[in-house]
Amino acid sequence: MRKMILSAVVGLLMFPSVGWAAEFQVAVAANFTEPSKVIAAEFEKETGHKPILSFGSTGSFYSQIKNGAPFAMLLAADSNTPVKLEAEGDTKPLSRFTYAQGALALWSAQEGFVDDQGQVLKSDKYKYLAVADPKLAPYGAAAYELLKAWNLLSGLETAKRIVTGNNIGQTFQFAESGQAELGLIAWSQVCRDGQLSRGSVWLVPADLYSPILQDAVILKDAANDEAVQAFADYLKNSPKAREIILSFGYTLP
Repeated sequence: MRKMILSAVVGLLMFPSVGWAAEFQVAVAANFTEPSKVIAAEFEKETGHKPILSFGSTGSFYSQIKNGAPFAMLLAADSNTPVKLEAEGDTKPLSRFTYAQGALALWSAQEGFVDDQGQVLKSDKYKYLAVADPKLAPYGAAAYELLKAWNLLSGLETAKRIVTGNNIGQTFQFAESGQAELGLIAWSQVCRDGQLSRGSVWLVPADLYSPILQDAVILKDAANDEAVQAFADYLKNSPKAREIILSFGYTLP
């Protein structure tokens, strides 16, 4: 009997989270879809806690949170939205941090279509360019900065050559399916282990758009949730999470 009790105690010490496993909802910016899936799976494996991930545009998530959506945490595609929620009293105090810095990329599903200087963007070789809604998606705002810097925006809008996605995920789908020959997307969407996974790409120089600092924040209703705090700590400090983030082409703060 004593051996049985000792075995049970050892088991609890080795796997302390099994009896306390929790589920919670996390709003994730569409550009971070794939890395967040991998990170969440690793976190669940290590702790037993299960993040339920929802993907979309940061702007849409802001509206949902303000209307009472039951998210415990927001992984935004910018820093402005979490700062705004913080100022409006919708977050756990001092919980905001930058988890990644993103990069804008001009991409085509066609091999060799995009040159290494992005000059195809100035050409007539394509009919449509996919861009995320700049009012909802920070990557869309960055894309518009590039188009303005190159004096292309007015001409593309007049000729109705811009196909607008509600978020960067839909924007990528437009380019991937061929509905648009080009897409201004997140580099993370086509980067695996630091390399282009398919198609052709030009990484837009960082001086052509504002830095895409992506912040995470715990929301007010989850302020005392230990599982949510554990996930935030894991995303921020875990070597495994940081390795995954880097492998998808992000840089770390």
